[in-house]
Parts: sequence; C-alpha cells; structure tokens
Amino acid sequence: MRLTSSFAKTRKNIPADEISVNAKLLIKAGYIHKEMAGVYDFLPLGLKVVENIKQIVREEMNNINGSELIMSSLQRKDLWEKTDRWDDKKVDVWFKSKLNNGTPVGFGWSHEEPITDMMRNYISSYRDLPLFVYQFQTKLRNELRAKSGILRSREFVMKDMYSYTKTEKLHQQFYEQCIKAYHKVFQRVGIGDQTYLTFASGGSFTQFSHEFQTICDAGEDTVYIDEVKKIAVNEEVLNDAVLKQLGLSRGNLLKKKTAEVGNIFSFGSTKAVQLDLNFIDEEGKPHPVILGSYGIGITRLMGVIVEKYHDEKGIIWPDSVAPARVYICSVGVDKKVTSEAVNLYKNLCDRGIEVILDDRDLRPGEKFSDCDLMGIPYRVVISDSTIKNTKYELKSRIKPEVKLVSRQDLIKVLDN
Repeated sequence: MRLTSSFAKTRKNIPADEISVNAKLLIKAGYIHKEMAGVYDFLPLGLKVVENIKQIVREEMNNINGSELIMSSLQRKDLWEKTDRWDDKKVDVWFKSKLNNGTPVGFGWSHEEPITDMMRNYISSYRDLPLFVYQFQTKLRNELRAKSGILRSREFVMKDMYSYTKTEKLHQQFYEQCIKAYHKVFQRVGIGDQTYLTFASGGSFTQFSHEFQTICDAGEDTVYIDEVKKIAVNEEVLNDAVLKQLGLSRGNLLKKKTAEVGNIFSFGSTKAVQLDLNFIDEEGKPHPVILGSYGIGITRLMGVIVEKYHDEKGIIWPDSVAPARVYICSVGVDKKVTSEAVNLYKNLCDRGIEVILDDRDLRPGEKFSDCDLMGIPYRVVISDSTIKNTKYELKSRIKPEVKLVSRQDLIKVLDN
C-alpha cells in the first residue's frame, strides 16, 4: 500500500460519543469508520487485519477437518419456530423484516437452524458422518447496549462451525479437538497466555457452554480463574456444585475482568430431533444426529487485541495480524531518496512481505507518528544520510533503539 494512493487517512478527531479504547484508536489510525452506534465499516487497513485473523482461524479449522462454506443471512421463520427461538421473548437480539410478498424473515444472528435443516439433504447414512462445516459470516444482533466499540456491535464478522456426529462419544472427541484448535488460534494472534477456557451459561443456545475469556479491563464479563489448571468459571454460574464438578477450590481462584473471544456449545440430539435430521446406522435403524456449535468473533477478537496491545502512541499489532510488517518512510524530496524507497518497497513486495510506503509530502515527525499510531511492527527510514551509508534506519514498534542495517540484514529480520 502506498499512502498517496490510499483514501483512508489517520484522524485527529473521533466521534464524540465514542468511549471505547479499541474504537478510538482504530478510527484515529484509519482502520474503521463509524456509521452509527454499534455499526462500523472496515477500511482497507482494517480489512487486512480482519483477513489475517480469518486466515489463522481458517488454517486451524481446516486442520481439524472443517469444510468452509457460507450461508445466507436471511432466515426462515418456520425453522426457528420449530426450535422455539423465533419468539423475541426467547431470543431478544433478532432483526426481522418481511419480503414484498409478506413472508416474515429474520437476519442471521446464528446459524444452527438453517445449517442443520440444510444437512437433511446431505446426511442420511452413518457413512455421511462425521461432518464438520464452518463459515465466516456477518452476523446481525439487535444489541440493547452497543458501547464497547467492536467488542459489542450490532453487525460483526463471526466464524461459526457446526459438527455432526453419530454418537455423544464421537462428539466429545471432536469437542476436545476444537478446544485445542481454539487455544492454537488465540496463541497465534497473541493472546493465548491470557485466554482461559471458561465454564459458563449457554444463554439462548443451551443450558451450559464453554467460553474462551481473555483478561481485559474493557471486557463485560467477570470470571474466576485457576491459573495453575488454566481454566475459569464465569461469575454467572459460580457456585459450589460447579466448583465441585470442575475440581476447583474457591481459595485458588482469582477474580478478573474479561472479554469473551470464543464459545462452544453441545446441543446433543435436541436440534436434530426438532428439525428431523436423522441417519441410518449399520443395522438400518434411524438415530438423531449429535450437534455441536463453535464460534469465534473475528472482529471482536480484533478489538480485544487493540485493547490489550496499545500505548500512548497508538496500536501495537502482533506480527501475525498486523496489516503490514514494515512501514517505509522516505524523508526529504531528493530523487535518490524517493527512488530508493520505491525500489525497496517493490523488492519487499516481490518477496511476499506486506509493506506500507509512506510517500506523502509530510514532515518526518508526522510520518513517524502515523506509523506508531497504526501499530506497524517495523519502521524503515530512508534519507540522504542513510543512502550515503548504504544503510537503512530500522526501528521496532516495541523497542526504542534505532539500528542502521543493510538491505540483506533488513530482509533477514522481516523474513523471520
């Protein structure tokens, strides 16, 4: 990306009603644009971060034999009536409308019902199982409170996976696989050491669930963590019976403010019975399919990362999700400087390294400030002085030292 060709720019002013750190920084740095409370547009840099997070999640879902698809956002009323989740008194986050012919429709806040109904066309025999499908889908939820930036918004990108198995035992085996895959995702995006598997209420989904909660002051949950066993209990279900079931002691639990970044649910055979999804076993007998549901809020995860990694200068992206690995600043208007900056930019791009070239006619301090605000892991400065020394000034976003390096040494750093 060359900044002279980009419409998205850093901003000094942000909407007056924006109070969350993640939204303030993402708006200032040119990653998102606020449409209204709880609704944000993702600009080119923001989209790059979203896609980087999605790719990490995609790789880990594929590693446990997930097949990617994408469902419609429009939902049929009759499906949700069969499972008793159409009524606003049962699910209070629906956005609903009507087609021109008067047919009621809902806008997808989750997809257990339509995917399970669709599977009636693809699952009939034990030979068709197990089956694991997932999607990256824009969800719409009519949240009463939308005050935490992209941590709690009315429109957001989610990865939702659904597992279909023959037996509860096989379901539990995949459930455990998914827990391990989720831990890998959170480790890869930089929050693994602060994210805990958490016993919680199932809410509109089922009686109980497991959440993945990240320690975060901006979060809306309170959990009690056993740091030795690496598990936690959400405050909403904390009682002696739960502690006994999990083998936890109140004295070993630490109270923490957290943000939910993922959740997993076991539905058993309930959804299959309600929606008539059965398979024929080896003896010719019909059985309902066992369903599991597994979610990660992609854009919410992006917001949590910003809440966790920032300073007074701006965002500090982990390398794995940053929109670019290096930010090249050309200082001055000398043709040798601009030519070398473009040359390095093209060379790094050819090597598959994501680069931002700040080729704007601005003072060095303004460029350095924008680089810090955007949170790019490395900054390279090219000037008259560096050209004379046939070196580049290299600085990490998280270290104050500035080093003079050759192109060969620079590439070694950026290739790691």
